[in-house]
Amino acid sequence: MGFMSKTAAFMSMASLRNLVSDSIAIDMGSGATIIYVRGPGVVVDEPSLVAINDISGEVIAVGSEARQMYGREARDITVVAPLLNGVVADFERTREMLAHFVREARSGGSFFSRRALMSVYPGVTHVERRALLTAAEHARIGRVMMMDEGLAAAFGAGVKLDDTYASAVVDIGSGTTNVAVVGAGAIIHSRSERIGSADINTAIINHVRRHRGLAIGQRSAERLKLELASATLPDDLAREITIRGRDVVTGSPGAINLTAGEIYPVAQYVVIKIAEAVSTTLAELSPEVAGDIYERGIILTGGGALFNGMAQYLGDQTKLAVQTAEEPRYAIVRGLALMFDDPLLLRRAVRSEAPPLLDQQNEAYSL
Repeated sequence: MGFMSKTAAFMSMASLRNLVSDSIAIDMGSGATIIYVRGPGVVVDEPSLVAINDISGEVIAVGSEARQMYGREARDITVVAPLLNGVVADFERTREMLAHFVREARSGGSFFSRRALMSVYPGVTHVERRALLTAAEHARIGRVMMMDEGLAAAFGAGVKLDDTYASAVVDIGSGTTNVAVVGAGAIIHSRSERIGSADINTAIINHVRRHRGLAIGQRSAERLKLELASATLPDDLAREITIRGRDVVTGSPGAINLTAGEIYPVAQYVVIKIAEAVSTTLAELSPEVAGDIYERGIILTGGGALFNGMAQYLGDQTKLAVQTAEEPRYAIVRGLALMFDDPLLLRRAVRSEAPPLLDQQNEAYSL
């Protein structure tokens, strides 16, 4: 083959490779979808929301754009969260949402991704796992693999892959809480509960409606959670803010003042359940593992780790040292991304994978 022919063939292969991004890590949760691309890092961090035209059924907005409409939708628009408690509640919308986010994550003009590693809720059923895999295939990912989110969170929080001593990681997401005890690169024991930080919002909405006669939306509930709610007793119980909504009796717009003292016990209902899941898991450990956890304490990850007073409350309840991981919301995707650098560990840690979507293309693009 002449020099010009070899050059043309090389350029042709290079142009094909430009259509393909390498490895991506996906943490698709009920509250947010986070995507990490090997090299650039976190490139997508958006709410897991989809805006739909009720007449045509067309998806008109996804992620942050859909959140801007949430609670103030136009007459023929509905904003939905297609994932509920860590699993697929609306398959079609989940598929379209993931495809949208993966397109955003790809660099340049890449059209396919060689492989993706997704975190999965440990209690997920085979049917629910298959729904996630199919949604990823629709997003034109060549090879899709899954890994327990507890294990991914542990690695992303700094637990070493070859550490033979046990570490306890509590990942508090929007709709789920996962307690994982990890050692030697594997899960020793775990417990998952379908309760998370979003349940605090729901508890606040129900309390304000039932006891104060005002219907409020998710945005107002989120504001109350961030500004007034706390896992531990607030320093200033009298601190108050004004919240607006619809009077449930008259149907007219209205407003009330709420104090930190009133919201505190509402949030406690959810916080106590999370603490119970942690305590129950620790009580089931073997003596040697329990000794490791006593020495090392607990690591908090997930968005719920940032809830005011959560680390202190869990420490008080378990009598253990509790630390919050650096950037806890990104712990899972960091842990997933680490797997791509260790193929042997990746093969051992993967829960399941789907058949290649594009077998011939994958063979052509293999490294």
